[in-house]
Amino acid sequence: MVRPDRRSAEAAAYRRLYRTRRWLQERERQLTEHPLCAMCLPRVTAATVCDHVDPTDKDDPETFFTGAKQSLCKTHHDSTKQREERRGHVIGCDDTGMPLDPNHHWNR
Repeated sequence: MVRPDRRSAEAAAYRRLYRTRRWLQERERQLTEHPLCAMCLPRVTAATVCDHVDPTDKDDPETFFTGAKQSLCKTHHDSTKQREERRGHVIGCDDTGMPLDPNHHWNR
């Protein structure tokens, strides 16, 4: 049984780019050059996902391929990174308890 795709029309527009040869080569290059999850460091966890640092890079086909990327493990990509994108700011705080993201509303 095939489950229906419930993603938005915007997501459908860029989802096809993930199946292109260009993306698969870019993904392979990223994971080869940076094989560890950027969010797990200093712990050593193998990265399996090539993630767009800026989620708006998916809006333009050219920046989809050329925009900044980071290597993440599936756990961080599917949880922490997506939660940050929904909230609009980086999750976490420094030693004093202040948010790490300068765009966080506490830093305004």
